[in-house]
Amino acid sequence: MAILRAVVSAALFLLIHLNSAAAQDVTLSSPDGAVEITGNLLGFDGEFYRVDTQFGELTVDGSGVSCDGPGCPSLSDFVAEITLSGSAAMAEILLPALIEGYALRNGYQTHRNRLRDDNFEYLLRRPGGTTAARFVFAVANTDRGFADLLDDAADIVMAQREIRPSELDRAQSLGMGDLSVPSRSRVLALDALVPMVAPDNPVQDIDLSQLAAVLNGTVTNWSVLGGPDAPISLHLPLSGVGIAQSIEDQFGLSVDVLSTAQQHERMDALARFVSIDSFALGVGLFSQTGSARPLRLTGPCGFALEVGRRAIKTEDYPVTAPLFLYLPARRLPKIGREFLSYVRGPAAQIVIRRAGFVDQAPEHIALNRQGVRLANAISAAGSEVGLPELSRMVDALQGMDRLTTTFRFETGSTRPDAQSRGNIEQLARDLAAGVYDGRNITFVGFSDGEGPAAGNRDIALRRATAVRDAVIQTGETIDLSLVNVSVEAFGEAMPMACDSSDWGRKVNRRVEVWVR
Repeated sequence: MAILRAVVSAALFLLIHLNSAAAQDVTLSSPDGAVEITGNLLGFDGEFYRVDTQFGELTVDGSGVSCDGPGCPSLSDFVAEITLSGSAAMAEILLPALIEGYALRNGYQTHRNRLRDDNFEYLLRRPGGTTAARFVFAVANTDRGFADLLDDAADIVMAQREIRPSELDRAQSLGMGDLSVPSRSRVLALDALVPMVAPDNPVQDIDLSQLAAVLNGTVTNWSVLGGPDAPISLHLPLSGVGIAQSIEDQFGLSVDVLSTAQQHERMDALARFVSIDSFALGVGLFSQTGSARPLRLTGPCGFALEVGRRAIKTEDYPVTAPLFLYLPARRLPKIGREFLSYVRGPAAQIVIRRAGFVDQAPEHIALNRQGVRLANAISAAGSEVGLPELSRMVDALQGMDRLTTTFRFETGSTRPDAQSRGNIEQLARDLAAGVYDGRNITFVGFSDGEGPAAGNRDIALRRATAVRDAVIQTGETIDLSLVNVSVEAFGEAMPMACDSSDWGRKVNRRVEVWVR
């Protein structure tokens, strides 16, 4: 029966002539009255009803049924409602800027209303003044965002960390799908964790192992870091918010350190306090360093990594902090779906950059602008990777540009990390859209220096091949006759960081994309 396309036939059979005497708030009926579905209305997106029945949750095409009961929505003046819950940092600037950009692009007028506490809403109005959509922001933290989603009180989570296993398991048990897959989670924008000091602090760089020692309480004086003989005044994000949980995941935090550190709810306030205290060390976000000075990250081999927009995009800077959106496995209203499509597009990337965050639009870096990387490769060359191999690498990449689209992997795993999973989708979309038609795309694998050079080169080649295959599989409509796709590997020939630490080895294990 086509009139109920969204309901499986078995469910239809069971629901024919259901007794509607129970305390339900809607009844959906086919035109001939042969089929009735009664239940509690969970949502209506302007096209489909979502109803909680005694047989479970069902989604029904509204074009084929009539709705009776006190819970029935008005079809003539339907207002799409999307609730976003979670990170205050994302709700303050980033998401409002994107909603304003989406509205401007689609001819809507926006009106912002304050709600209780720090919550607010955006109304999107048509030129005639009628309201088309209502975006409601429940401003709290990442934990609260996931809790609201699991309680069916939010449609989208604004998260400053990846979903935890316990949250993932509960979402699946509640029928919300696998929130870790690309269709249910996505990286909205990029940021990075940065150690920062006051402008007059003499310390210029810090090793990540030293930073971990500070956060674990084993280093408490600046003299250990090459500074004056003075205690370190530590400034951290408020415990429990998403960015603080990211710091805990990356470095670990001792209870004693948390109890003595100055904690800040807002990252701009953290940077401001650090900038006026010569003995302060803060760990905050690149997007909100203010007048504080980020420290370079170093290692015992002498390599230094400086934070910057391109370094965050490529993950050459090792402590990235992507900003996520998570969605359950259910339909959003049409405007909500259009908004989520907009935030992935090129216009939204400009908005993201202007809002102070790092966008995901690929950028080209010419080979002759990578002098530091090539100098590091030459200085690291030894008996296993000599100048002939470096010459082979330069010859192969000559005349090509490196894309900022880079792929790295979770620690101890061949699975791409969160940012790289987003990069797979982005590159697949661009290839399918013909952005690189008539060009050469080479996936180039690199490795750390642990083990024999020949074996590392083979491992790097396998990773490059796997990433290439994942991109092609994701972009189902890519026409490989229009673009030349190849793989290459140079193993440990161009290290980005020291192999003496876990983070250094992770930075060195990567697949880059080069374009001619």
